[in-house]
Amino acid sequence: MTNQLIIEDHHFKKGELSSITTAYIDQYPVVYILYNRNEKKRPVAYIGQTVQVNKRLKQHLNNSKRREIKEVLLIGHEKFNQSATYNIETNLINHFIGDEQFQLQNVSQTRQVQMHQYYEKEYYDEVVFQELWEELQRRQLAKHSIDTIRNKDVYKLSPFKELTPEQLDIKLEIIEYCKQAIQQDETQKVLMIEGEAGTGKSVLLASLYNTLQDYTKSESVLKGTDNFLLVNHSEMLKTYHTMAESLPNLKKNHMLKPTSFINKTDNQKLHPDIVIVDEAHLLLTKKDSYNSFNYENQLEEIITRAKITICIFDPKQVLKIKSYWDQDKLDQFQKRYNASRFKLKDQLRMKSSPQIIQWIDDIVEKRVTPIPESTASFELQIMETHDALKNKIFSLDKKEGLSRIISTFDYVHKKDGASYLVDPGGINLPWNTTDTKRTWAERPDTISEVGSIYTVQGFDLNNVGVVIGPSVDYDPETDQLVIDIDKYEDKGAFTGRDDMNQELTKKAKETIILNSLNVLMKRAIKGLYIYAINPNLRQKLIALQNERSQSNHAKPPLFNGTDQ
Repeated sequence: MTNQLIIEDHHFKKGELSSITTAYIDQYPVVYILYNRNEKKRPVAYIGQTVQVNKRLKQHLNNSKRREIKEVLLIGHEKFNQSATYNIETNLINHFIGDEQFQLQNVSQTRQVQMHQYYEKEYYDEVVFQELWEELQRRQLAKHSIDTIRNKDVYKLSPFKELTPEQLDIKLEIIEYCKQAIQQDETQKVLMIEGEAGTGKSVLLASLYNTLQDYTKSESVLKGTDNFLLVNHSEMLKTYHTMAESLPNLKKNHMLKPTSFINKTDNQKLHPDIVIVDEAHLLLTKKDSYNSFNYENQLEEIITRAKITICIFDPKQVLKIKSYWDQDKLDQFQKRYNASRFKLKDQLRMKSSPQIIQWIDDIVEKRVTPIPESTASFELQIMETHDALKNKIFSLDKKEGLSRIISTFDYVHKKDGASYLVDPGGINLPWNTTDTKRTWAERPDTISEVGSIYTVQGFDLNNVGVVIGPSVDYDPETDQLVIDIDKYEDKGAFTGRDDMNQELTKKAKETIILNSLNVLMKRAIKGLYIYAINPNLRQKLIALQNERSQSNHAKPPLFNGTDQ
């Protein structure tokens, strides 16, 4: 440890706190961790920052919850300023949530965190924080490495994550809306947050819900409100339940699947106040006995049971006809409920160029356009063989972790306990298994499996190898993608609806396949590697990649400032 980082461990009691006089701790900005070690149940911690450590810790001693804590770790540094301590405090909270060792007493409502830059931010983020975390590991206050934690979904979705200005503006506007609407005895209120894959919808949702839950325990018009978070996706629900184990105001029994919420509300005669619906584009729009849903429309049923319904929505991620929303249907819904509408536009997941995002969008519109350059932070590569794809992803997973092969649903996959292969004789790996408490991509053994759309939707991966299956091909005559709906094996996705004619149903099926391709290709943070099963498409993509390579070789060298 360098001489610049100063760490002191004290008993958390009045007599000892009054004697804190260490340089760069007393009367300087510091970060502190209040904690208990308890072998019988999950230990408790509270993380904070202050410029007046004695005064602030004495305030904590007067708090009934904090009074039970026995130890305090003080963290000082000769270069600390308040921007730095705010930043390290936030980083510590997020990493403690990802570490899953302590239950935190921190709440979020007192300060709204927004991404911002300050002098030497990278130094505090990387050098100082790395050193601090390693020291916490030595003191057994942290279990996992920073790299391990940052690959976890519970870390990525932490409600204490700094928000972008766009996210924060929407969050604050919604909270103020809820404060006003909750006092009115009028018809149900509906808000819609739209955003494409990777625009930070889930991060905003987690932050919003946690703050609303914190307000239920405060002197606010939202005090005592009964609020729920609804999640369609089983894998995502695991993440939120894990998060609830670290945060005091998040309760697992208020984080439910939509049908469970509807039935629970009816059976227990509950009167929910605010209900947030993650991925509302997956909600059912017809009866579904398989999911024990006996009404006509899940969203309508949720709205009738809540005072305020907040929907997170992306029409480009609709994956089933029984959940199908076209733009007209969405516009009609908004008009019927006079819904307030917010839109997230910034791409936050993919560390790529706008050109790469546009190329993926073109593919989803069936246009096959020149392949843009990779960037220093994101690689886009077409793989010529199935072995090349597998070797690339296996290698990246060993190096960086959280790298997986995923595929369009073009191969049989049944939930009968049997193993079903993706591209037998080629990729020749089994579909994902999901019968554990951990999310699929975070299990090391799943590197030898292929993830389906239902396994990875809503999650980040460092690198993805996307298998474009037989349902997607290329027509040289039209120079466009062609979709063969008969080769798509997710037959449950195509279950029809009475309110859709044959032409609209056919269009919806094609849209669903393209939507699934969109979701798969926008999972990666660092690298997208594509292998197409159909020879026509594979050869076309390889030819475009070769053209990109030739174009690079043909570029003249940059002028270096010397005369020729």
